[in-house]
Amino acid sequence: MSHTIDSIETPAPIRHFAKVCDILGRHRNDPSKLIPILQQVQDEYRYLPEEVLTFVATSLGIPPAKVFGVATFYAHFTLEPKGKYVIRLCDGTACHVKRSHGILEALYGRLGVNAARNTTDDMLFTVETVSCLGACGLAPVMVVNDEVHGEMTPEKALAVVDRILEKETAQ
Repeated sequence: MSHTIDSIETPAPIRHFAKVCDILGRHRNDPSKLIPILQQVQDEYRYLPEEVLTFVATSLGIPPAKVFGVATFYAHFTLEPKGKYVIRLCDGTACHVKRSHGILEALYGRLGVNAARNTTDDMLFTVETVSCLGACGLAPVMVVNDEVHGEMTPEKALAVVDRILEKETAQ
């Protein structure tokens, strides 16, 4: 079975992995560049799909076990899809003492997620707790993608979510 892209017949697997092929090409299919390749693949997909990891391994001529080993060793990588906005809430000692749990519960309630199912159905938000964000002086701390929000309260956290939702609906 093939698909048409701009009037050119392309087999489905090649079309499906076109972005991955571009990433591999930028790194000249060099197995020593596995980590930057996986970082760019994850930036593209927001996670590392199993079939893409297998394709990367085959393309680099290395065992799939090695690729999966790297992908599961580093905390930066994820094998599960994440939302466009990843909300990381610190639950380290300083944040916990300053009631980060109430913020987490407010986020769960507003977004309809929980610890077991932490990504919204529309793939817009993922809520995660982390042990430390290294900003104890700003406790409790929440990071949305790369934006740090300090001295959070449940109300402030929901206001951040509301601003994101407004921005998304305006687009």
